[in-house]
Amino acid sequence: MTTETTSHYDHLEQMSVHDLLTNINQEDKTVPLAVEKAIPQIEALVTEIVNRMKAGGRLIYIGAGTSGRLGVVDASECPPTYGVPHDLVIGLMAGGDGAIRKAVEFAEDDIEQAWKDIAPYQPDEQDTVIGIAASGRTPYVIGGLQEARKAGLLTGCIVCNEGSAVAKAAEFPVEVVVGPEFVTGSTRMKAGTAQKLVLNMVSTSVMIQLGRVKGNKMVDMQLTNIKLQDRAAKMVMDEIGVDREEAEALLKQFGNVRGAINGYRK
Repeated sequence: MTTETTSHYDHLEQMSVHDLLTNINQEDKTVPLAVEKAIPQIEALVTEIVNRMKAGGRLIYIGAGTSGRLGVVDASECPPTYGVPHDLVIGLMAGGDGAIRKAVEFAEDDIEQAWKDIAPYQPDEQDTVIGIAASGRTPYVIGGLQEARKAGLLTGCIVCNEGSAVAKAAEFPVEVVVGPEFVTGSTRMKAGTAQKLVLNMVSTSVMIQLGRVKGNKMVDMQLTNIKLQDRAAKMVMDEIGVDREEAEALLKQFGNVRGAINGYRK
């Protein structure tokens, strides 16, 4: 597995801070190029997800460690960013929510637990499960994908090795091969960055296809802090040409940018 192969660098402890940072940055620059090569795979997966979500399906991420945390982060950011229900994009990780902050020993080795974690959501054939695993060999992810596929759900994955067991368990694998890590085997680095980039691409593309963006604006975002309220007011002002006071009044009345714009035009 290339994620486990020896770093291109050695004697890291002897490097200056400048050299450490420069060399890490050099490795990081290769990640977007690796993601670019996987765009056809990402496109195929996103297209299938959109078809199912338009029919009422949900998107479920499963993973362990860094991979699991990245899925949880991506899922948790969809409701405030796009105004979707909290159970439309779901992030699950080995060891449960407690593992987000503190590693749970051997949780990723339970091949049956992912499907048990998914079961309370009453999954059906319109749903999609994406397994996230840098190595491509995590039992928690493999088992979850296998059971999801048996149940007729759409299955995809994001891995950083070619020909992995996780990829074989998924109908639509995304393989982003980033090569050796700067610190040998530390897949929270390049592999984690690649997975984050792909997750951004998947969820953003899906939400745009579902109509959650107008022009280039997050018109359904939740107005949960002063920064977002200010951004929303500027969107409304730019779109319909009202002053700030009226924009803020419209937002208060309708709750979001889309509602404010549509309500004004009626």
